[in-house]
Amino acid sequence: MKTLILLISMSISIVVLAQEERKHIRDGNKSYNDSKFEESEISYRKAIDKSPNSFNAAFNLGDALYKQEKYEEAANQFQALASRDLSKEDLAKVYHNLGNSYLQAGKYQESIDSYKQALRNNANDLETKYNLSYAMRMIQQQQQNKDQNQENDDKNKEQQEQQNKDKQEQEKEQQNQEQQKEKENKEQQEQQNQEISKEDAQRMLDAMQNDEKEAQEKMKKAQVRTQKVKVEKDW
Repeated sequence: MKTLILLISMSISIVVLAQEERKHIRDGNKSYNDSKFEESEISYRKAIDKSPNSFNAAFNLGDALYKQEKYEEAANQFQALASRDLSKEDLAKVYHNLGNSYLQAGKYQESIDSYKQALRNNANDLETKYNLSYAMRMIQQQQQNKDQNQENDDKNKEQQEQQNKDKQEQEKEQQNQEQQKEKENKEQQEQQNQEISKEDAQRMLDAMQNDEKEAQEKMKKAQVRTQKVKVEKDW
């Protein structure tokens, strides 16, 4: 009797939870269709609280996150769903949306891998094929931009190194010129000093000669006077 009551209670609880789950999903879908994605996210999370294994609630939650541009969260949501035991049809949908989330997040290689997984489960999905082609073009463009940026960086680095080299050479040349000018000024100063010394020596020599000449003249005059004096005394 107790067992019967327990089974009946469990059945009623499961039915109530399922009804609440569906109600939250319906509310979430309505908000989603009205572009009220934050409200739809709340409703889908409530549905998951009532039924953690609900595929529809979890899948729609990923869509609501995607619409809010929460691409990383959306990718995590779809990645978690992909690990479940799902049908090929559901797996194709999950990987398709996972690829879209990675694509918007700029993770092109991850999006390509996801689209390929989607096509393994549904090879006829044209939208997935188109998105795969687009993602492949984007990763090619990304690589080209990376190569171009690297080329520009190398070119800028080379130009900078050349500028530094030219600057060093210019500074060295300027230093050499200053040293040469300093040397020339020093030599010129020494030469001027030597010329001044020669002039001084010549002036000194001339002065000495003049002094000697004057001295000789004075001596001559003195001798003449002395002779005259002597003559006067003899007379």
